[in-house]
Amino acid sequence: MSVRDAFEARTLIITIDGPAGTGKSSVAHRLAKALGLEFLDTGAMYRAASVLAMEEGIDPADGGRLAQRLRERRIAFDWRADPPRILLDRTDVSRKIRLLAVSEIVSIVAACPEVRAVLIEAQRRLGAEHPRLVSEGRDQGSVVFPDADVRFFLTASPQVRALRRLEQLRGQGMDATLEAIEQDIRRRDALDSTRAVGPLVCPVGATVIDSTGLTMDEVVARMVAVVQRVGTSIEVAPEPVA
Repeated sequence: MSVRDAFEARTLIITIDGPAGTGKSSVAHRLAKALGLEFLDTGAMYRAASVLAMEEGIDPADGGRLAQRLRERRIAFDWRADPPRILLDRTDVSRKIRLLAVSEIVSIVAACPEVRAVLIEAQRRLGAEHPRLVSEGRDQGSVVFPDADVRFFLTASPQVRALRRLEQLRGQGMDATLEAIEQDIRRRDALDSTRAVGPLVCPVGATVIDSTGLTMDEVVARMVAVVQRVGTSIEVAPEPVA
């Protein structure tokens, strides 16, 4: 029986935490497909909130005002797309959230307690609506889903993370320099790890994977192996009786 088949009929929450640029989104997407789960990119939600701040001229540090607008607007996912598209109301902002200008303010936005409260509530609601889920972000295993079945912490060197982000941006037709991206990653690491609310930490009991010298396929394979081991102690829902 495959890992995917073993978890076919039960709820399963897997979290992947880690700093910016480690490839969490891509890894989470592939892991979700391998296990037949859905994929929640919570970092995209904070980036969508940053897009909203930019479009409406809201100071990214003004958490109260931005949180109010987030309650009035709607951040959602189009789950029919692969990977899911991030929507601000009905507008697809999947490309816009990856702009360097958004990267420069997203850690400021994410540090606002009022914004985090709104988006954490939204993430937990999505987890309840989609209980077979791989969720990635900065605080998924530590704050949002502390009782997740499996928790990972993905890391890599700043240099490797910057190179990966540069390749990602160039693949999307966007222009950036390696130096600017690495500086931004180091700045975001400092902000994310020292913020007062939901700081970047390794969740208790998480499996740490350093992807510096690994391919994405190797990272996913290691995660699948961990889920497979943990699966022996997770109750699998029985087949329904006809």
